Order: sequence, then C-alpha cells, then structure tokens
Amino acid sequence: QVQLVESGGGSVQAGGSRRLSCVVSGGAFGASGMAWFRQGPGKERAFVAAIHSNGLVTKYADSVKGRFTISRENAKNTVYLQMNSLKPEDTVVYYCAATARLSYALRSTDYRYWGQGTQVTVSS
Repeated sequence: QVQLVESGGGSVQAGGSRRLSCVVSGGAFGASGMAWFRQGPGKERAFVAAIHSNGLVTKYADSVKGRFTISRENAKNTVYLQMNSLKPEDTVVYYCAATARLSYALRSTDYRYWGQGTQVTVSS
C-alpha cells in the first residue's frame, strides 16, 4: 500500500520561507511523477508544482512561479516544496500527490495517491 506523509507545515510571517517534505512508502517512488496541490476552505484543490520521476523536468502554477521550488531525492523517497516570499494568500492546506506513471500531470484527477495534507499559515 502506497502511503504519502507530508511534514513541514506551520506558521510563518509574510515574506518568510517554509519547506514542505513528503515521504513516500510502499510504491515505486523513482518511477512516479510527483506534485503538490493546495486547497483552501470551500475551494477546489489547485495545482501548485510537479516534477518528473527523473527530477529534471518541473512545472509550476503561475501564482507560485519564481517563489516555490519543487525537488526530489529518489534515494530518500522524498519530494520537497521550498516556499519563499510567502504571502497571506498562500495560507491553505498543501497536499502531496503521486502518479502511477513516469511523468507528471496537472490535474488532481490524474494522481492516484495522496497525503493527508499539511497546513501552512502566512500572517501579514
């Protein structure tokens, strides 16, 4: 059974940084495209960033481009989301997701496995 466990959420002031981690167990992490999504109250889950299984190709939502960086360490079965220059509007729950294919996808429906989510709160 594939499990994803996020960590690193918490409170930070606007302009600050936070790094989220997601450890994957029970699956072929090295062969899985990975992504981060986020969801606010009453809103749909939105794409944030994704990374190919080889770690060389990434994709970002326009709202986080230049501020967030996704990366992965296949040897540790871990994907990261480095978040810099955080804004109050980044305050939501962040979810890690894994596909069952080598490349990544932009739609939440293309991801088979999900973590439980981690809350990030940015205060002004």
